[in-house]
Amino acid sequence: MLTDSKPATWKAALLFVATGAGLYFYFENEKEKLRLKKIAEQSTKSIGKPSIGGPFNLVDADGKPFTDQDLRGKWTLMYFGFTHCPDICPEELDKMGAAVDLIEQKHGLGAVLPVFISVDPARDSVPQVKQYIQDFHPRMIGLTGDYESVKRACKSYRVYFSSPPNVKPGEDYLVDHSIFFYLMDPLGQFVDAFGKATSAHEVSVKTMDAMKRWEAAGGNKAAGV
Repeated sequence: MLTDSKPATWKAALLFVATGAGLYFYFENEKEKLRLKKIAEQSTKSIGKPSIGGPFNLVDADGKPFTDQDLRGKWTLMYFGFTHCPDICPEELDKMGAAVDLIEQKHGLGAVLPVFISVDPARDSVPQVKQYIQDFHPRMIGLTGDYESVKRACKSYRVYFSSPPNVKPGEDYLVDHSIFFYLMDPLGQFVDAFGKATSAHEVSVKTMDAMKRWEAAGGNKAAGV
């Protein structure tokens, strides 16, 4: 017995058209994604690295003048905090010190310099900073200064900090501030930033990767390292 094959033929044709349309839109969508990715990459290249870092004039834990020029030629991990911080600052400085130890196991002592800069000049005197940094790393540099000097340093490094208004002398208070630390290269240029979620191991790996790329690109020669 003969059967009508037209319905089956139409169904096959519709399925073919639908499949073709689906594939067309899929590939067009993928092309658009690639185009947007390319634009984003070009934009990143044209913009360059964030403008983080610059001149500062502070004093170290021995009361001696210390500027950004004293960090040139060195890899630096830099954290902005305050000595009366109850938890976050100690945790981040412990992590930074641990990362330095991991890096020095492969690159030797002094391969990277840990730096603590106070954002609480009203309470963080030179003796206070000197005592504070001893708890974290034997080669940590502690820096402080007057309010305007600290403010200029924070501005150079795009660091936010704020203390409560109308604080009376001797009154205890907390300072609101940025809670990440920076990796700076021997030319004082920003390389990376690490937040609370980044472990000491991850910091050390990323730092050593940056050092390897820097050396391969001839950075040591350019910086006189």
